Amino acid sequence: MTPLPTAVAPQAPATATAFTQRFSSTPRGARLARRLALHQLDAWGVPHGSTASDTVAVLVAELAANAVTHGRVPGRDFELALRLTGRTLRIEVSDARGERRPPAGGVTDPAPLAEEGRGLLLVSALAARWEVLDRVPVGKTVAAELELPG
Repeated sequence: MTPLPTAVAPQAPATATAFTQRFSSTPRGARLARRLALHQLDAWGVPHGSTASDTVAVLVAELAANAVTHGRVPGRDFELALRLTGRTLRIEVSDARGERRPPAGGVTDPAPLAEEGRGLLLVSALAARWEVLDRVPVGKTVAAELELPG
């Protein structure tokens, strides 16, 4: 008599918690990065229009705009990476201009009528923490982290 095979309990499918994509260093690439980041968050259970999604939209928009404006090298893309670990979301935007970094010692308030200089103030206000890292072989990565609601 042949024994019956034992039933194997079904397992939940593995959920990817990392997303990386390169974009053209153009305003269109920056907009697409923001849209795809929000789409990925929605797939991870952070719905469009939620406070967390809106916060991520601002962070990605500012970091991508900075990469396109200040980190652009003709012919080189910028890269967006999202990593979800537990409830911590890490947003990384990398560009090819390692020598063009945010000022050391923190972000200062721009002049009242200045047309630039508020992006990293927003990042600093919205993110739990942020940093600038060297990127090998060339460039820099600006990373911001925030805690998503449980």
